[in-house]
Amino acid sequence: MRTTCVPSCFLLASALAAAGLLAACDGAQKASSGPAAPAAECRAALFSGPIFNGTDLSGWVKVNCWDDTFTAKDGMLLCTGNPTGFLRTDRMYENFVLEFDWKHEKEQGNAGLFVWSDPIPSQAQNMFPRSVEVQIMLTPDVSDKQGRLLYTGQGDVFSIWGAKMTPLREHPAGWERTLPSERVTKGAGEWNHYKVTCDRGNLTLEINGREVSGAKDVTPRKGYICLEAEGSPIWFKDITVHELPPAQPALAPNDVAMDGRGLEPMFDGRTLAGWREEKGKEGHWKVEGGIVRYDGKGDTLWSTVDHEAFELVCDWRWTKEHQGKMMRPAFDAEGNEAKNADGSVRMVEVEERDSGIYLRGSSKAQVNIWTWPVGSGEVWGYRTDTNMSPAIRKACTPRLPADRPVGEWNRFVIRMQGDRLNVWLNGQHVILNAHLPGVPARGPIALQSHGCPIEFQNVFVRKPCPG
Repeated sequence: MRTTCVPSCFLLASALAAAGLLAACDGAQKASSGPAAPAAECRAALFSGPIFNGTDLSGWVKVNCWDDTFTAKDGMLLCTGNPTGFLRTDRMYENFVLEFDWKHEKEQGNAGLFVWSDPIPSQAQNMFPRSVEVQIMLTPDVSDKQGRLLYTGQGDVFSIWGAKMTPLREHPAGWERTLPSERVTKGAGEWNHYKVTCDRGNLTLEINGREVSGAKDVTPRKGYICLEAEGSPIWFKDITVHELPPAQPALAPNDVAMDGRGLEPMFDGRTLAGWREEKGKEGHWKVEGGIVRYDGKGDTLWSTVDHEAFELVCDWRWTKEHQGKMMRPAFDAEGNEAKNADGSVRMVEVEERDSGIYLRGSSKAQVNIWTWPVGSGEVWGYRTDTNMSPAIRKACTPRLPADRPVGEWNRFVIRMQGDRLNVWLNGQHVILNAHLPGVPARGPIALQSHGCPIEFQNVFVRKPCPG
């Protein structure tokens, strides 16, 4: 029996350099104001046995797929392949041997296994996490115009979305990808056996009893095990893990994946379940292809669940539409309008776009999303309140603009604990421990309407310890 010691509470932690993530905590440790190592896990013994029980998805977490994308049936795990996304284990693994059987229903089937993975998609218009992928395909080989073999359908191993590895054999095009040494995969309708050994940053893949591929010098080298949906029906069965001893001394923080315990998606990928539009203004927020699209013509979208202390991960991007070119003020580091030499307000022309995220139901506690010179993350209601102290107003002003160009995805990581707010934008800590006096103790999260189209994706929340 596996025994896991989980702290009573924790904060968002990550080795993702692109995502400015937060610190772990337990009952004896207060929250840090900046990125730190993921929370440690303690176990009474190394686990060895099945991680799929054959009857349901206990021990697994659906990340960005639908309820029926992965289902248990007759001792097997069926993946429909749609939509593109992944299923992950509910805990991390460091050194281990993973074995399972799989079969594609159709020729040119496409799926994959992610190891040492982050728990949510990377920061991009992307459905997959930072990890090393072990390919599960039945597709033809692909070569470039020079005749160099680029990839196969026979068990390639490669890094994706920020993970790093050294191929066991040099790739013809110099990619971080190991091509298999021989072809032993069976075709559609036939079962294949994978044995994947992940030990101290080294990975080997055996297909049907023959070692054909792998990697070395992998980072991160502790994380989640994931099964990928990528358009093709596939069956899995007999999924087992045998844990190997952990590294001594313990791994460095950048070798450990993001801590995913407690992270829950706020959208189901298909509908607005769990959210409400303003009465009489419905129909302007829609979920299409896993992306939440707002046409700019309705009103604010509110969560139906209230939150106290929480951490929110949210990707967003502007569409091409805007509200016209306008002159907007620049701000100094104290949160005041910047002045020209003659004492006038320094203005900058922008393509006006405006949205934001309301915290605990408060429009005053709004984390702005816009194209103003100060950058997104600014807390307008507090920064502009002249009744607030200079220190409060300064803390509600982004420490630097960290927005990406219009049309590209941005990632917010927002931590709200008590009356203190921290915001990371694209890995930059833009709001540092801002004090929000009078902020409600509890309330919904909202995606703000300010008359401009905007898109959201990869919206996850978790509730850490209060205080």
